[in-house]
Amino acid sequence: MTIQLSGQATDFPRTSGQTCWQSPANIALVKYWGKYPVQIPMNPSLSFVLKGSVVKICMDYSIDPDSPFELVSFSLNGQVNDIFKSRIDNYLEGLVPFFPFLKHAQIHIDSESSFPHSAGIASSAAAFSALALCVCSIEAEISGKAPGTEAFLRRASFMARLGSGSACRSIYDGMVLWGKTEQLPGSSDEYAVKLESRHVHRRFMKMKDAVLIVDSGTKKVSSSAGHALMHHHPYREQRKEQASANLGRLLNALQRGEMPLFGEIIENEALSLHSLMMSSSPGYILMHPNTIRLLEKIREFRRETRAHAYFTLDAGPNIHLIYPESDAAQVIPFIRDELTSLCRDGRWIDDGMGTGPERIAHGSK
Repeated sequence: MTIQLSGQATDFPRTSGQTCWQSPANIALVKYWGKYPVQIPMNPSLSFVLKGSVVKICMDYSIDPDSPFELVSFSLNGQVNDIFKSRIDNYLEGLVPFFPFLKHAQIHIDSESSFPHSAGIASSAAAFSALALCVCSIEAEISGKAPGTEAFLRRASFMARLGSGSACRSIYDGMVLWGKTEQLPGSSDEYAVKLESRHVHRRFMKMKDAVLIVDSGTKKVSSSAGHALMHHHPYREQRKEQASANLGRLLNALQRGEMPLFGEIIENEALSLHSLMMSSSPGYILMHPNTIRLLEKIREFRRETRAHAYFTLDAGPNIHLIYPESDAAQVIPFIRDELTSLCRDGRWIDDGMGTGPERIAHGSK
């Protein structure tokens, strides 16, 4: 697919309005680590979006051909945030070749996040997917096209990727793949694609995700810095081969309903991701002592109960405990009785597979 550029900014009349989207974080099962310009992944990845870990963005805009682009204001959870404002300012200016009306747009953004940002829970994925959906909605309103079509979602996925690679996977519900691979026809490095229902066994339709908060603070090495270190990583080529092999095995497990194989793969991917960080130059460690203790407890619990409860981690110290809804009666008491004492302030997020982004009615923030 080729993403088409729009016409000149002067093609658009003076107009103003508001658009609001709520978009979820996603948890990668096969990890994307390392990228080429511009936001092209070194290896394909697969994830599912969450239900409760979301970012809401309301974008008030006015378009005037006589005025230059300006991100007038940005707030996160009611507070001015100049660091995020600068990143979003750069992102929106970078979208001008695709959306020329932005060249003459004045924008105010109010955002809310239901979970800690910059702590390895894919806050950027939620934020940039919501931003991309808002901008694509403005384009649809100006052109008179209906948002929500497949073409609209694919365009939003492409644009979200330009802000944060994994954000392209937050545009869809269910299991989502990003990255060109012969293992899934129609896959692309430029946008994500949703796995069709025939590729996902019903056992994987209602997965839960308990996010165990070991540390809610900002991680000491950003994901962008970590991706950059993969360019000269001694295991770069081996990692690409490993990710491709794990993806093929995971696709088979999802289609056949093989839960133990699913768990084996996602735990291998999580540990491989952090091994790559530790073996980078310079190397670094994002896991905390309690991260290790939690991993050991989860494995011990699984050996004793044979419950389908598996861990994964993103680029941070916090653990995602993945399990089918059918095992909740065993897993929830285990979390409360055995794991919360190792979480920061006993905090964990009871989350699970979500239904994807949602457009919010004007005025509902």
